[in-house]
Amino acid sequence: TKYVIKNIPWTTAKNFTVERGQQQIEELISTWDIHESWLHHSEFLEEEELKDSKRYHYRACWGLPTRRKPIPRATASVYFVIVISKFKPDTAPVEVFYRLESSRLIRRPEQCQFREKWLQDIIENKIVCIERL
Repeated sequence: TKYVIKNIPWTTAKNFTVERGQQQIEELISTWDIHESWLHHSEFLEEEELKDSKRYHYRACWGLPTRRKPIPRATASVYFVIVISKFKPDTAPVEVFYRLESSRLIRRPEQCQFREKWLQDIIENKIVCIERL
């Protein structure tokens, strides 16, 4: 059986706002198959003006708090970019990309299903590093 990649209908360029972008990122995250013990917060980072587009940068910071350790030893960040092209009509949907803090690989939500293991790997690697220090 073919695995279905979950995505959401993205807003158009003309209806985009920084707040709407953050809401839509939260909407996307809600489609990800991640255990409920993971908690995150998202935030807007910056707006970037380029020759051909405007880019809006966001971050979702993830952690696994427990009763014994309500402040996680390490967190994992996912960075999002929402791109509004200056050449496409303003009725076209925005483009969305994301990458993990430990990776240069840029992913598109419609092409790649997010995996909880990616967050686990980042946190495990950070804890190993902390313990070595």
